[in-house]
Amino acid sequence: MIAVASWVGGAVSLLTLYFLKKGITDGGVLYGINQSLHHVDMMVVVIPGAFGCLITGLIYSIFSNWGFFKHNWMIFKWIVTITAILFGTFYLGPWETRMMEISGSLGISAFTDPEYRYNEKMNLVFGALQCLLLIVTIFISIFKPWKSKCRPRRSGSFVKGLE
Repeated sequence: MIAVASWVGGAVSLLTLYFLKKGITDGGVLYGINQSLHHVDMMVVVIPGAFGCLITGLIYSIFSNWGFFKHNWMIFKWIVTITAILFGTFYLGPWETRMMEISGSLGISAFTDPEYRYNEKMNLVFGALQCLLLIVTIFISIFKPWKSKCRPRRSGSFVKGLE
């Protein structure tokens, strides 16, 4: 729970920080916001939460009856987790890092730089989509909407769990 709260909470925080940029007239403030985005994402909240989810998922899959591919909702969670980590690593993170670098060198002029604007737009759009997908995954984890891929074994036992 701590890992998923960190990952999703960090993602929501990143989206919220983006909206602080509106109306900024000081390049130092812009750079500070971009540094904050980088710090929350890379070092303190998002990445540790994402890897915490991956590690706890591995532990649950290996050491419990849930397994890796026994349930469709687990397969969905694995796909989302791995895809989100990879997408964040190869796209969201580099876009965000580049925004920080550009605002550090150009200051407030970064708002007129095409590369900065592109990175900002991509990070905002795909970051919001990823955050939404992670929230959907939480609900899928809670409600487990899809049936098991395996048929349950029939047993003569009347006590659940003794099958």
